[in-house]
Amino acid sequence: MVTIAPSLLAADFADLRGQIALAEQGGADWLHLDVMDGQFVPNITIGPPVIRALRRCTSLPFDVHLMIQNPDRYLEEFRSAGADSITVHFETCPHLHGTVQKIKSLGALAGVCVNPATPESLLSGILADADMILIMTVNPGFGGQSFIRASVEKIRRTAAMVRSAHPGIHLEVDGGIDLTTARSVVDAGADVLVAGQSIFGSRDIPSAVRALRAAAGGT
Repeated sequence: MVTIAPSLLAADFADLRGQIALAEQGGADWLHLDVMDGQFVPNITIGPPVIRALRRCTSLPFDVHLMIQNPDRYLEEFRSAGADSITVHFETCPHLHGTVQKIKSLGALAGVCVNPATPESLLSGILADADMILIMTVNPGFGGQSFIRASVEKIRRTAAMVRSAHPGIHLEVDGGIDLTTARSVVDAGADVLVAGQSIFGSRDIPSAVRALRAAAGGT
């Protein structure tokens, strides 16, 4: 089964409550929240106060993606704000096992993300501990970028690693996911699709969620 996680980065920030309600109407499974600090990536977005406020608007799981330096400093704060899963970047965590274990000790699912230029082979040592691997199929920082086609084979290789090391782990993909790319990444092994512009850029958000699920071959 494919999990659809609309990314609020592409939503109308003047009406996040309404945008979330529309995504729910379409059958969204999770909500993806991108946290950027202007240092690790060239953009600044939201923090714990916004996540805490949005937590009152929905019961959907919050999939929080920390694109920030020194994420260990903020894990407890994001968890207490309402994060159900917390994903950190391989590139920002010198003590990755410790970070993953800390997230899990807080009661959240622990995800590890790699940028497009980071080889997936570097994840081999963390697969037994992580609950989710996130493959970026664009360079992180801004929504609406074009899907990097070479990512499909990277997803396929990562899926093979996951199946042999930890079959229960989620394989999430973020960046350029739309009606033309969804099926290819699912066929390559992804089971969680993060989509921003293709959902919140639509005039009919509920229908966009349903269309993406159908394009991915999900039920």
